[in-house]
Amino acid sequence: MTARTKTKGLQAKRLKRSDCPLSCVLDLIGDKWSLLIVRDLLFGSSRYSELAAAGEGIPTNILAQRLKQLEQGGIIERRPSAKPRSRYDYSLTKAGLKLAPAVKALAEWGHSEIAGTRPLPRQAYAQPKLK
Repeated sequence: MTARTKTKGLQAKRLKRSDCPLSCVLDLIGDKWSLLIVRDLLFGSSRYSELAAAGEGIPTNILAQRLKQLEQGGIIERRPSAKPRSRYDYSLTKAGLKLAPAVKALAEWGHSEIAGTRPLPRQAYAQPKLK
């Protein structure tokens, strides 16, 4: 067993239904909302209220559930907020930041292939800072 398998073994056992890496990724972030949460965290949102206010209208119960799943999957982390009126701040982990090229590529494909979609915001082209 490799060191990578040992360190990620507990997470992998909880999350995967096969040993196909694509299947495992889809189990973790392949639902309707998870990549949109990752997108918003990449583009600067950090509070629950900011994530809830995104244009797609995610129901708050689904948002709370997806945040827990993404945290358990090692994609995001939650910390107590220093800001008033906010309990937690959310940010992407090192693994979550590595999703930036995939999110960007999917959004660029959508803009080029789906009529009526808007271009990516300028911050999408900034290099994410790996922790």
